[in-house]
Amino acid sequence: MHPPARRTATRSAALLATLVLVGTAAAAAPAAALPAGPAPAAVGDVVWSQEFNGAAGSAPDPAVWSYDTGANGWGNAELQNYTTSRANSALDGNGNLVITARREADGSYTSARLQTNDKVELRYGRIEARIQIPRGQGIWPAFWMLGGQFPGTSWPAAGEIDIMENVGKEPHIVHGTVHGPGYSGGAGITGSAMHPQGWSYADTFHDFAIDWKPGEITWYVDGRQYHRVTRASVGSNAWVFDQPFFLILNVAVGGQWPGYPDGSTTFPQQMKVDWIRVTDNGATGGGTGGGTGGGGTGGALPTGTGTLRANGTYCLDVPWGQSYDGNPVQIVACNGNAAQQWTRGADGTIRALGRCLDVSGGGTADGTRVQLWTCNGTAAQKWTYDASARTLRNVGAGKCLDADGGNPMYDGQKLVVWTCHGATNQRWVF
Repeated sequence: MHPPARRTATRSAALLATLVLVGTAAAAAPAAALPAGPAPAAVGDVVWSQEFNGAAGSAPDPAVWSYDTGANGWGNAELQNYTTSRANSALDGNGNLVITARREADGSYTSARLQTNDKVELRYGRIEARIQIPRGQGIWPAFWMLGGQFPGTSWPAAGEIDIMENVGKEPHIVHGTVHGPGYSGGAGITGSAMHPQGWSYADTFHDFAIDWKPGEITWYVDGRQYHRVTRASVGSNAWVFDQPFFLILNVAVGGQWPGYPDGSTTFPQQMKVDWIRVTDNGATGGGTGGGTGGGGTGGALPTGTGTLRANGTYCLDVPWGQSYDGNPVQIVACNGNAAQQWTRGADGTIRALGRCLDVSGGGTADGTRVQLWTCNGTAAQKWTYDASARTLRNVGAGKCLDADGGNPMYDGQKLVVWTCHGATNQRWVF
């Protein structure tokens, strides 16, 4: 978050409490009305998303979201206590995640801050969310990112990308910012977008996005560009944005930048998130971080957790959800269960149910069976991704993950490695 003291994510309240940061309001560029003109060119395939479909009152997906909790000011002299309660964060049954800031009976404030650290970390792509922000003096919603090395690498060296922030005293303005070593806090590199009609952004849903590529980040509201930062923008300082980042959603109450609630502020206040989507902009590697993809033997495996779909249809599945060594994986109709949730690690492994996607016996011949096996660090369990062909290539075999027998694909089809040939039974979508 670009303003005064950073709401810098952490795994412990104690660490957060040590962060005393400088405000950024003075450094913000004057707000400008969104320029007229055509929207940017259409983006590519969705490679990761959260649609927030689920029963009213249920929690967001725990395989994706964790919670920062506590009431320690968060480096910005904020007032809220972040909780894990469904009263502060829950699905509404209408396809939205709702983060609710409340004034409790004792006069205190509660809210929620959700983050994907160590679960989903993104590198490059168009990262976009459809959000209806809350309103009111002292209310501070944000959709932002921190470098995946945090907290091992401290802020601001880890980097911060603020995709959207709003302070309630300026209902018609949103901000986009980067923070890094030498340009943090009040020196964060900031752009602001005024609502074209001067209306409050809280009146309805809006799309907030960045288009993130190596060496550059561009900000959009409702498809209109308003800010861009490149390596040149940071001068002699380090550019720290060519690495995986994790997502954060939160609503703060009070703080040095927005000021504090007053008699005009009503509670509860809600931020509604309809969806978050990452689309391939040619730099994503077709997935949620971890490299730029490429041709040849493939790019780094995009990290994240979710389904692996054969040509975007059937899901990679552990038969009967049984995690024994040697269980041959298959593709079946997607059903959302744990046997179809695969975590793609920065080490190149693809894991489900605590075991790794493995080429049987470390074989290299066409038709060698692909199975689940205890993770052992061998090349038979390392995979790369070719974004252009959408193929997963096994490092040890030098061959592609293939639906055995080719097309048409069918429910229950087993998986093998095979010489890469680009047919649809070797295409995989995250």
